[in-house]
Amino acid sequence: MNKKIFFALFALFALCVSILPSKAQKEVDEQMRKLIISAITINDHYVDTVNLEKLVENAIRGMIEKLDPHSAYSTPEETKKLNEPLQGSFDGIGIQFNILDDTLLVVQTVTGGPSEKAGVMPGDRIISVNDTAIAGVKMPQEEIVKRLRGPRGTKAHLGILRDGIDETIFIDVVRDKIPLNSVDASFMVNEETGLIRFSNFAATTHKEVVEAIEKLKGMGMKNLIIDVTQNGGGYLQAAAEIASEFLPQGDMIVYTKGRAYPSQNFKSRGGNAFQEGKVIVLVDEYSASAAEILAGAIQDQDRGLVVGRRTFGKGLVQRPVNLPDGSMIRLTISKYYTPSGRCIQKPYEMGKQKEYRMDVINRFNKGELTNADSIHFPDSLKFQTLREGRTVYGGGGIMPDYFVPLDTTKNTKLYRQIVAKRILVEENMRFMSKNRKSLKAKYPTFDDYRKNFVVPENIIANIIAEGKKSMKEEVSEEDTEKTKGLVKQMLRALIARDIWDTNEYFAIIYEDDDIVKKALQLLEE
Repeated sequence: MNKKIFFALFALFALCVSILPSKAQKEVDEQMRKLIISAITINDHYVDTVNLEKLVENAIRGMIEKLDPHSAYSTPEETKKLNEPLQGSFDGIGIQFNILDDTLLVVQTVTGGPSEKAGVMPGDRIISVNDTAIAGVKMPQEEIVKRLRGPRGTKAHLGILRDGIDETIFIDVVRDKIPLNSVDASFMVNEETGLIRFSNFAATTHKEVVEAIEKLKGMGMKNLIIDVTQNGGGYLQAAAEIASEFLPQGDMIVYTKGRAYPSQNFKSRGGNAFQEGKVIVLVDEYSASAAEILAGAIQDQDRGLVVGRRTFGKGLVQRPVNLPDGSMIRLTISKYYTPSGRCIQKPYEMGKQKEYRMDVINRFNKGELTNADSIHFPDSLKFQTLREGRTVYGGGGIMPDYFVPLDTTKNTKLYRQIVAKRILVEENMRFMSKNRKSLKAKYPTFDDYRKNFVVPENIIANIIAEGKKSMKEEVSEEDTEKTKGLVKQMLRALIARDIWDTNEYFAIIYEDDDIVKKALQLLEE
């Protein structure tokens, strides 16, 4: 029998024995023997040759799929991709890029990163890596990324086309550790209110958030908006560390309960980043896991308000189990509870993964995302906050203190088509390729740009025309005008990002964000 497969099965056996009470070990032993004998029998005697590795993988997946929606198995390759964003760094050349007309276009270089140090510039088109063409050959994006990344200290020999230079230039970039930042934006919304948005809870998120808070305090921040909309979560420890910066020492942040593992309490260590000042946490239906822990702790301890829409409801704790070949099982071992005793996990049926994944769509169809009157809670789901005794609701996810409906009128079929077909992004890249230098010269600061820049009408017209070409039905004049407004705002944001960074991108995006507007209104009141 393949040693790799045997060890995978043995590791699974060892895991099962380690997490069950001793009285159940005999039964586990018998069942695991049955599984191993079945695999050996199929491998040795089946009529056709079988891929034993796939057979065992399918067996593991089959077992996992009959459990809760968040237990999972991942192959070595999948495991590496899953872990990378949470580790906070990878080895590479340090660029943000997009693919335009089958060519890699550098959008930004990482500040202080290897590409910036070597002289790579935004707007450069990379056409070869280590003498292998990557432009004009329809190379998959994953393959391009693979060629750009590599162990730190190794060299990437880049062939580059640059505007104003006729011939290809070659630059050697020595790969290094590239940070993966969780904080997407941190800026002052007005004279007294700062906003921090982060996309996950990784190993470096706490440090990044504290640095962002200190920067904003230095700019006069008295109130803070924390945006965890669309934030799928991450490390529990990161959520606890961030919550500690807002809560007094000893305050409960979250606790866990499970069958085979003892309960764990996570209490504030009393950090000093922002113990005073008003706090509002922004959430939506895609805020999950660690994002819900942070929002639930702020709400239950009456440290601040939660604004937006009911969160996803992912309150199951997974223990990673590394298998010998680099694959991994993430097994649910307990549930998260907020300080007031609410279980964050929404209801589910074992093995019904498809129905679980449809939950957000079902909530939309029932009107929960668009109409507060569609949300009903029985008295049994009422809980009280710990300091002020305000009513909050259980039943899965974090129900905000102030509901902000999803505004479906802000989108159109034409705009969705333009985004899906990458028409807007590609038009922006062409525009920036020709105008980057002149824009930087004309608008030396973001304030200048924000007050004075007007998106050229011909660019908007081109995007609308291309979008209409890909539509099967006629587009009304009303939808056309609405789409023009959406395109104009997004182009202003994309151009700002390409000249400066994501702070400026989100500063423009938030100008028309209903959840942010509600938060600012509440802070004024």
